[in-house]
Amino acid sequence: MGRVAIITGAGRGIGAATAMLAASRGYKVCVNYRSSAESAREVVAAIAGAGGKAVAVAADVAVEEDVVRLFEIAARELGPVTALVNNAGILERQMRVEDMDAARIRRVFDTNVVGSFLCAREAVKRMSTKRGGPGGAIVNVSSGAARWGSPDEYVDYAASKGAIDTLTVGLSKEVAREGIRVNAVRPGLVITDIHAAGGEPGRVERMKVSVPLGRGGMPEEVATAILWLLSDEASFTTGAIIDVSGGR
Repeated sequence: MGRVAIITGAGRGIGAATAMLAASRGYKVCVNYRSSAESAREVVAAIAGAGGKAVAVAADVAVEEDVVRLFEIAARELGPVTALVNNAGILERQMRVEDMDAARIRRVFDTNVVGSFLCAREAVKRMSTKRGGPGGAIVNVSSGAARWGSPDEYVDYAASKGAIDTLTVGLSKEVAREGIRVNAVRPGLVITDIHAAGGEPGRVERMKVSVPLGRGGMPEEVATAILWLLSDEASFTTGAIIDVSGGR
């Protein structure tokens, strides 16, 4: 049976790098995106150009109906899903907690937390051997912010990623005897567009002095850790959270 991966938020950054690497290692890849349609199509075209198979599917992971449709399309176009990478995530402009309104906090948690729960739910329904599935692996993309707290910038984002850490540990124990492994990576300062969304495109350059390795990470370096956790080489690893943060 072939390996099929759904990677959320795969049009850019860590998600795109993960999609490309997964395809190079034999996965058929569902490239999920919410708004970056052109970028997602470019990822699919690059995979196809290298001899792989991929489809791009628009879906907002914060919307339950979209998540169900995403999994249905992936299964129909590519086959039974055996891997999920919960990568889709957002942050908003740098701000102290005292200035945040409820709408902002809900937006962040709806995508980062509710979206990850919904995708994990659909993956378990399809992968669990208890339900007749083939088993599989889930990797959640957390953030070093879950440990640092991101004061004066993104405490809401950091808190949402703390929830992802807890989801990883709890879900891993729920489904460990059903053929599903659940792990996470915690990227540190990685060079992606997300910093521009927060209002500071040069944030990695400013903060790299705090990284023991002295630089920001590349999306491909995070993707390598994700693919290891998905692979049979990590067959005895579940409930783990790997820091990919340059020692920070």
